[in-house]
Amino acid sequence: MNDPRRRSPMVLRIERTFPAPAQAVFDAWTSEEVLRRWWHPGADWETPHAEVDLRIGGIFRVAMRNPRDGAEHSGGGEFTEIDPPNRLAFTWVWDDTPDQRQLVEVEFSERDGVTTVVMVNSGLPDEETKNSHRDGWLKSFDNLDGVLEAT
Repeated sequence: MNDPRRRSPMVLRIERTFPAPAQAVFDAWTSEEVLRRWWHPGADWETPHAEVDLRIGGIFRVAMRNPRDGAEHSGGGEFTEIDPPNRLAFTWVWDDTPDQRQLVEVEFSERDGVTTVVMVNSGLPDEETKNSHRDGWLKSFDNLDGVLEAT
């Protein structure tokens, strides 16, 4: 029952291409400083806290702040796979729903200095959560695109 894919059939898959080498994109997922610049569901949000212990079993944690009401949305998990710059996987649990364990798997494929990211977020409890996560991930990826273009 610990495997989030067995708890829920809801799986979100997003593919996105970034104009940067795979190592730079991988690093953006594993650098606390860079995560604070893109891991939030909108350009007006902020991520005041990011923590990365990049090793199998190491923690991954972020807190995002909504600019409209100041509410923080935080969560984290543990790294289950680390294969720079090809693959990264970690569990995910929102602090306010600790019984809904998810798995996030990210693959990075580079061709001619451009990297395609395939992100699979499994263990989502229902269609509403899946749609909410899709919206958040797409906006976060827009932020990541801007961060990578600026470097």
